[in-house]
Amino acid sequence: MKTVFKNIKGDRLIWAIAALLAIFSFLPVYSAASNLAYVGDSGNTFAFFLKHLMHLFLGFTIMYGVHKIPYRYFRGLSIVLIPVVLVLLVITMLQGTTIEGANASRWIQIPLVNMSFQTSTFAFVVLMVFVARYMSKIKDTEITFKESILPLWVPVFLVLILILPANFSTAAIMFVMVLMLVFLGGYPVKYFAVIVGAGILALTFFVLIAKAFPDAMPNRVDTWMSRIESFSDDGETEADYQIEKAKIAIATGGVQGVGPGKSIQKNFLPQSSSDFIYAIIVEEYGLLGGLTLMVFYLWLLFRIVIVSQKADTIFGKLLVLGVGLPIVFQALINMAVAVELFPVTGQTLPLISSGGTSIWMTCLALGIILSVSAKREEIKEQEDKEDNPLEILSEAI
Repeated sequence: MKTVFKNIKGDRLIWAIAALLAIFSFLPVYSAASNLAYVGDSGNTFAFFLKHLMHLFLGFTIMYGVHKIPYRYFRGLSIVLIPVVLVLLVITMLQGTTIEGANASRWIQIPLVNMSFQTSTFAFVVLMVFVARYMSKIKDTEITFKESILPLWVPVFLVLILILPANFSTAAIMFVMVLMLVFLGGYPVKYFAVIVGAGILALTFFVLIAKAFPDAMPNRVDTWMSRIESFSDDGETEADYQIEKAKIAIATGGVQGVGPGKSIQKNFLPQSSSDFIYAIIVEEYGLLGGLTLMVFYLWLLFRIVIVSQKADTIFGKLLVLGVGLPIVFQALINMAVAVELFPVTGQTLPLISSGGTSIWMTCLALGIILSVSAKREEIKEQEDKEDNPLEILSEAI
């Protein structure tokens, strides 16, 4: 165990925050799993506990392995993985899985291990690394919109278009995050109107196609519309039902909560262990628990910014922001949905919600951030050695 801790590099506080969130996640996931277990007629809640443990163990294994890779390698890997991502997204879209008549083709089955994998979350991480690579490449150089179309915006829009039919919220969040990263990377602001306009035009075209050929993408546009309408009016929809139960859970929790495992609304919320787990947390641990959890994500944001500022290259700075900001942004969206500040999106709470792909990709992103942080530590250690000739002499001996 000492050897493992000795080999852990990078920002120790990020490691600590990730570990604390993961450890805490067992309580609400196990609590919410009681509903899932009995609905599935198995009655075995411990099986959900073990499954979540396995997902977290694999996630932290990914984080540990990735953080040992020098982050400069991710620059080249992003170019190689973009075509792989596009192929995976095409396969995912063409498999045409439907759940209760609605298109839900977001997952592919991993052969041999009988596990599903949500390709859009992997695409999110790869795309942000790809954009960070391009922006670091053109930093401090004059760039025209025409010159950036093929190397930057064509891959970005291809990924978004392939995700859009089955997962509008993820595509929209990815688009916003890409815009934020290129802005931070110094992309000319005067071109943003063209990019946003192209995105709106592509979305409008897609909606028209979906309306003209409803059998191609069953109920997807109708689902988006109903969620937006339910957010803006008092109509009764499935999204309204989920929000109402979430608000009841939050109101029941009060300041101190009803206690661990004592949630009532977990028996009524369809996604109590994933999309609406924050409502269950507030019900069981109260306003104090909910605010504490939010502070942890904001603390993670603070450490991400610190690591970015200390990175030794422009690519490192943009890489940390590119893969780190979406984690906190997704967490805040999940919380906002639970309190009806945002329409229902289906975004999970990073490192807390159940679900393998979400945990694995969050850990992958954190591993990349820690890789950048570890490089900074390595440089600092080297500088300290150069300032201390006796240490260099002792190592040589």
